[in-house]
Amino acid sequence: MRFGYTLMTEQAGPRELVRHAAAAEQAGFAFEVCSDHYSPWLDEQGHAPYAWSVLGAVTQVTERVELLTFVTCPLMRYHPAVVAQKAATISLLSGDRFTLGLGAGENLNEHVIGRGWPSANVRHEMLSEALAIIGDLFDGGYVNYSGRHYRVDSAKLWDLPERRVPIGVAVSGKQSVSRFAPVADALIATEPKGELISAWDEERGRLGQDASRKYAQLPVCWDPDPEAAKRRAHEQFRWFGGGWKVNAELPGPSGFAGATQFVTPDDVAQSIPCGPDAEPIVKSAQAFAEAGFTDLALVQIGGEHQDGFFDFASKELLPALTEAYGGD
Repeated sequence: MRFGYTLMTEQAGPRELVRHAAAAEQAGFAFEVCSDHYSPWLDEQGHAPYAWSVLGAVTQVTERVELLTFVTCPLMRYHPAVVAQKAATISLLSGDRFTLGLGAGENLNEHVIGRGWPSANVRHEMLSEALAIIGDLFDGGYVNYSGRHYRVDSAKLWDLPERRVPIGVAVSGKQSVSRFAPVADALIATEPKGELISAWDEERGRLGQDASRKYAQLPVCWDPDPEAAKRRAHEQFRWFGGGWKVNAELPGPSGFAGATQFVTPDDVAQSIPCGPDAEPIVKSAQAFAEAGFTDLALVQIGGEHQDGFFDFASKELLPALTEAYGGD
């Protein structure tokens, strides 16, 4: 596996995120993923800058790391034609280091435009149409499209990178795998489910397609004080254990606060490595390696607790992960 760093827009402001991006590259991470939210999961996180402005700045303070949205929803808040334009621009600014990560979205972010929240099946239909539009625009030339959910009238991307922007799609089960494996360049998931990987590879193999990258994410809470780490993980990441079917439906931070009111710090610490040592993080990464993921992005919980983590990652964590799982 390769190991990356998460620019968590829900827990830091834009200037801080850009600084973190440069520091993460210097620490030795192979890639960086950026969340794309209109709202944090919980009030305690306290941030939600515009991801695409952040990414534009990040392209200018980094030179080596690959960049990925984790993930952008091209369904409601953004029209697919605009997402294609943004992705092409970031790819050009970064020198072809960008992968467009897409997903069916969360109510948390999409409800803000006042159009309601469709069912999962409808969202998958919308994402399929969005992928078709984005792919056509990446091909160059003028695009017209008339579908059930979207229309495009004579759109063209005037600035396209020489390398076609790769597209990753977030999946969570057989339905999404069968629908999106044939049209995506990479898999994105949040849980170490080997059945997702095997189904993805089987679907692509059936169509004669090459193997693809598989991206996942692991939250950690590094701190010299294990109890402080546990408290911070509970304060800011207790929503994480709800699972994607729940997390995609709740409409705002108050909903996540209510849904997690009985979650304890010990509950959170059972699934999130907390404290000063590399060994628990290396152990947590094992499930993703065994499932078949090729890329694992770490989330250091707590926006103001990144600098110490970078030093720890450079000196201890990344060497330990590389030794265990063969990362870059």
